[in-house]
Amino acid sequence: MTVPATPISTASRAAVAVRELTQPEDRELWDNFVGAVPEGDVLQAWEWGGVKGADWRPIRYGVFRGDEIVGGAAILCRKLPVVGNFFYAPRGPLLKDWTDAEALKALLAAIKERGKKEGAAFLKIDPAVPIEREDVAELLKAQGFAPPPDADPQGFGGTQPRCVMQLDLAGRSLEQILAACKSQARRNIKLSTEKHGVRLVDNPTRDDLKVFNELMKITGERDGFRPRGLGYFETIWDNLVPAGLAKLFLTEYEGERLSGALCFIIGDKSWYVYGASSNEHRNVMPNYAMQWAMIRWAKEQGCTWYDFRGVSPRRKQEGESSSELEKEDHLQGLNRFKEGFGSRYVEYLGEFDLVYKPFAYWAYTNGKPTAQRWVRKIKSGGK
Repeated sequence: MTVPATPISTASRAAVAVRELTQPEDRELWDNFVGAVPEGDVLQAWEWGGVKGADWRPIRYGVFRGDEIVGGAAILCRKLPVVGNFFYAPRGPLLKDWTDAEALKALLAAIKERGKKEGAAFLKIDPAVPIEREDVAELLKAQGFAPPPDADPQGFGGTQPRCVMQLDLAGRSLEQILAACKSQARRNIKLSTEKHGVRLVDNPTRDDLKVFNELMKITGERDGFRPRGLGYFETIWDNLVPAGLAKLFLTEYEGERLSGALCFIIGDKSWYVYGASSNEHRNVMPNYAMQWAMIRWAKEQGCTWYDFRGVSPRRKQEGESSSELEKEDHLQGLNRFKEGFGSRYVEYLGEFDLVYKPFAYWAYTNGKPTAQRWVRKIKSGGK
């Protein structure tokens, strides 16, 4: 878990400078920085701007002290009806030291100036800073940030999951990691890989995304969500896989592809992002074999932790039975699956918005629920 940095006295810090990152050589500089800081995420990587390029326009700023980059943000800009443009820094901004208020202020000033030119209504952020860092929350609020009006502390999260499960890999062998799994998960891993013989497909190619996409469709129908289309996964592949930021995993049993997942990686951090499985041969538990394969891969890549991504923050209340909790929160089964690997629960600070144009922001926050209801109504055939 991220711990508060030791504050550096203002007197010992050189002045900061902010510049937009636009040059070819800036790509490596920025990605190296994202990979090095504890809160760095692939969603802040240079290449993520290419993934989202169909609907969003990337803008990137770096904060420097001399030649050293000490902070920055990869921002996505999008235009909406009535609202106009708005900025979003997914899993950003990033700072080498979250006690460095000067660097944050300089970065936000540059973004605000750009927002004036772009007519941006607001800036949304959701840095991967643990909720225990109350000092960071106070720093953000001091700069004018506030949680969005529709923030739900008991919900799955905001634009990105607020609550995740992370498996610590540093300083432990694979044998130790397996031994730390809960007994049922450890048993299921061995049953899937050893008894049933579920195997990993060697080096899946871009063409294998078609198989993965079909598995996603099956999973969406089974679990009641609408998955991304094949084109989106191909865009992820084209931008992230050649850059070494993503890998496709597929399992098979008796010649049939049973499960698949996309795993992201940057620096010493890895994430299980999209997962899918067939309705067939569920008794051989391919998801356990797949997760164990991704954990092994993350360990081989030198990662210090493996992130299972979103889980529900819902916890059993006094006097509430497990069956009542399960009925109210369908994500509890997902929680138990991820907890089985010996992972730890991590909650982030959540989303914050910095408003530039109050009326446009009001239109966004009040119009979004209506738009979401209409989308759900259209998907359900008008019911």
